[in-house]
Amino acid sequence: MKISPVVNEGFSQVPIIDISALVCGTDERYTVASQIGEACRECGFFYIIGHGVDENLQQRLEELSRQFFAQDLETKLKIRMTLGGKAWRGYFPVGGELTSGKPDQKEGIYFGAELGEEHPLVQADTPMHGSNLFPSNIPLFRETVLEYMQAMTQLGHILMSGIALSLGLEESYFADRYTTDPLILFRIFNYPAYASPSDAEDKWGVGEHTDYGILTILKQDDLGGLQVKSKLGWIAAPPVPGSFVCNIGDMLDKMTGGLYRSTPHRVQNLSGRDRLSFPFFFDPNFNVEVKPIELSGVVNDDHKERWDQSSVHAFRGTYGDYVLSKVSKVFPELRRSVL
Repeated sequence: MKISPVVNEGFSQVPIIDISALVCGTDERYTVASQIGEACRECGFFYIIGHGVDENLQQRLEELSRQFFAQDLETKLKIRMTLGGKAWRGYFPVGGELTSGKPDQKEGIYFGAELGEEHPLVQADTPMHGSNLFPSNIPLFRETVLEYMQAMTQLGHILMSGIALSLGLEESYFADRYTTDPLILFRIFNYPAYASPSDAEDKWGVGEHTDYGILTILKQDDLGGLQVKSKLGWIAAPPVPGSFVCNIGDMLDKMTGGLYRSTPHRVQNLSGRDRLSFPFFFDPNFNVEVKPIELSGVVNDDHKERWDQSSVHAFRGTYGDYVLSKVSKVFPELRRSVL
């Protein structure tokens, strides 16, 4: 199947795609895959509806998260990231995470696949693998987060089957080669409110960046603040009821030779209220080497266009090598103590 790159003249909005046929496995999934492919080529972002993820589960997750962030700092620090060690899990306070060397105006909790001490990767002392840290004083927090991650993991596999079809590949292409044991990373972020919009004008909840892996599935609350970079300028990606926002990461950019672009995005909270977001990262197996897919077309060396002036196509190594090189810059103090 020959796929021609589009001439990217910029997009003015993020498309909304009903993926119910993909979820149900009906013949219409090929049409859905075509829509996903077009979105990946043109802007690297798309909303999904018809995903089938339980609304009550999502509401419960949001309510428990607000409970956690409403606590005093001392209480939240009882599950601080330094206690998570190499597993790289737990809470960080406002300013504790960096983007391009600048402190982000957000606090959050890092989670990943819940792995016991008997797991081979934990036995091997592999970074970013292990057990999570959960607040002991908020009933059902642990159960809700783990249930949500399980639902998102299933959705990630479904979406990757659609992305495979959009590239003219067999549906199991990514599952067979890259996501048999995906690196699952989940974050809950709280972007604090400012007293007035003018106070927030030059403050970024998270600065311009691209995501590292294959696919991000984002639940956002009803306040907005996400912005996506287009050749036309920065485009708002406001909340759409019942949807998730999806975007592709650096590794899918690399695999497709730049046909599917990992698009820069950022967050600014101008709402006057605390904003919650729930990014779920569906990434390649930690120890897999990420290689280009043989597609008709030329690899695009895009380092001059990228926000960080680096080319994902020049990278050689495992996904673990790549993600550790990125995450260690986000938490330099933690890097020195656990890696």
